[in-house]
Formats: sequence, C-alpha cells, structure tokens
Amino acid sequence: MKIVVTHGSPDMDAITSTWLIKRYLPGWEDAVVKFVAAGERLDSSKNKDEVIEKIGENEVITVDTGLGPLDHHQTQSDKVCGASLTWDYVRVASSEFRIQNDKTKSKEEAISRIVKVVVDIDHFKEVFWKDSIADYHEFSLVNILDGLKLQKPGDNSYYVEFVMNSLDALLHEFENRIWAEKEIKENGKQFKISNGRAIGFETLNDTVIKLSQKMGYVLVVRKDPRKGYVRIKANPDSDIDLTLAYENFKKIDPDATWFLHVSKRMLLNGSVKNPKMRPTRLKLDAIIKVLEQI
Repeated sequence: MKIVVTHGSPDMDAITSTWLIKRYLPGWEDAVVKFVAAGERLDSSKNKDEVIEKIGENEVITVDTGLGPLDHHQTQSDKVCGASLTWDYVRVASSEFRIQNDKTKSKEEAISRIVKVVVDIDHFKEVFWKDSIADYHEFSLVNILDGLKLQKPGDNSYYVEFVMNSLDALLHEFENRIWAEKEIKENGKQFKISNGRAIGFETLNDTVIKLSQKMGYVLVVRKDPRKGYVRIKANPDSDIDLTLAYENFKKIDPDATWFLHVSKRMLLNGSVKNPKMRPTRLKLDAIIKVLEQI
C-alpha cells in the first residue's frame, strides 16, 4: 500500500502537498492519506532522509511534518513550504513534465503559480494582500477551509478531499488565465474609444474579458470563433453607454439577436445561457469599427 502522511487539521500547505503527490506522482493516485500529530511521522524510527520510506509492506511519503525532505519546518526561509518542496520533487519524478510541449508547459506554470500562492499563505503573507480585511477575502479557499473545520470538526479526510477537488478546479482556472494572458499579449486588437483604451478578440477563451478589464481596458469585445457569439463589456464603473452601438448593430445585422443589459454597459449577441439567440454575421473588425464610434 502507498500512504501519504501529513499532520492532523491539515492546512493548505499539507493538502496541496498531498494533492501534488496523488495527482502527479506516477503510481500514487490511489495512495491512502493518514494523519499524525504535527511534527511527528508514522514511524519515527525510520530514516527521515528518504522521500519514499519502506514501512513494512508499505511505501510512505511524509509531507509538511516530521522534518523529512518534504517538510520545511527546519528552515527559516519564507520562500519554501511543504508544497514547494513536494512540487520540486514531483516535477522531477513525473514523466508528464518531461514532455515539453505547450500543454505541459502551461500546466507546469499553472501549478507553479498555485504553489507560489500556497508558500505565501503558509508564511501568513495574506496580511499584506491588497484590502486584506475586505469581506471578499472570506471567499478564498483558505478561509473556506477554516470554515469547514468549524462546520465539520476533526474530519481530516473531508478537508483533504474538498480542497483537492477545489485545487483541480483552480488548476483549470490558472491554465485558462495563462492562456488569456497570451491572447491579450499576442492576439488582442487594441483600439480607442472616447473613454479610453479598448481591446477585441476572436477567441474561445472568455477569461480575456475579465482579465483585460483588470488590466485597465475600459471596453472589451470577444467573438467566439466556433459559435459566432459576441460579448461586449464596459468597465462596471465607467460612464460608457452602449445604446448607440446596440442600435447600429440592429441596423447593420437585423437577423442577429442583440441584447442590451439594463446597465447599458453590456451588449450580448448569442449566449450559452440562451442558445435560441442568433449569432451575428459581422466580423470582429466590423464590430470594432462600430464600437469606435461610441
């Protein structure tokens, strides 16, 4: 049997370390997770210098506890945690990351960025995050884990399963963000409107809209090259009014379905939420030309 050992009441560091082993270390996907008191190991008499220990018929990896190779508590560095040590080990041991192509590079970067955040959290650096006492931080996975410990006291296995599933989802989100960053840098069509900088895309990646707005673009348009749908969004705090664009699009392409949000800052043509909407025949350049007039 393969066993991953970590401390009870596991934190983000312990669970991320476990996630890295069970998801990316070959042969360890079905490993059993066991818990010990913080600082201890499953068998303290064994050699703690080896990552994989033999305990009877079992293979055991201990993370974030026990002062072994995948525990950081013997160092004062705030650049290291159990997850970063585990990731360094897994990345070398896993054949998946030896194949260097766009997909594996994107996944490797995404995991590295997740681990970097976990390092900061493990060293309490979230106190330095922008607006650190704002309520929206309570929605973070870190605080949700804290809430689970109040909701389900002592249910260590549940904490691990919940956070590992959440990390799976976060990985997809990080990969999507990396893709969006590349789209903005390489494929975005920048243009100007009277209110400031705007940018347009023909891409499957919807994250470019939110990310572009965070980067300071006051208006973003995305056309889905597969379904033809178009989303046009202005910054929610801007004074942009898309009514004129809405009226012009209806004149130019009356067969398409156009929906102007009550805020006048969002204009939609087609939506996965409403498959009955008819996509526009207009190309991205023609859409941008209309938007430049607002």
